Amino acid sequence: MKSTDVIERIKEAIDGAPRNAYVAELHLQVIKYSEILEGVTGKEFCEKMGIGPSFGTEFAKMRKIAGRLKNAGLDVDRI
Repeated sequence: MKSTDVIERIKEAIDGAPRNAYVAELHLQVIKYSEILEGVTGKEFCEKMGIGPSFGTEFAKMRKIAGRLKNAGLDVDRI
């Protein structure tokens, strides 16, 4: 799967999330697709998503923590 396809999936997931769960859903989706998004910068991600650049920091944090969560047994296919 390409990063452009993943961006569309993330947009759909966020659009379907309750309004007060937007950021939490964004975190989950970045963790879920962290391997595919590996070559994407926070700035690029925000631009493609159409969200503020401040979310670039959140993007970077979630990508970094994803590996540790997977090593601890997280099954990203269940997210």
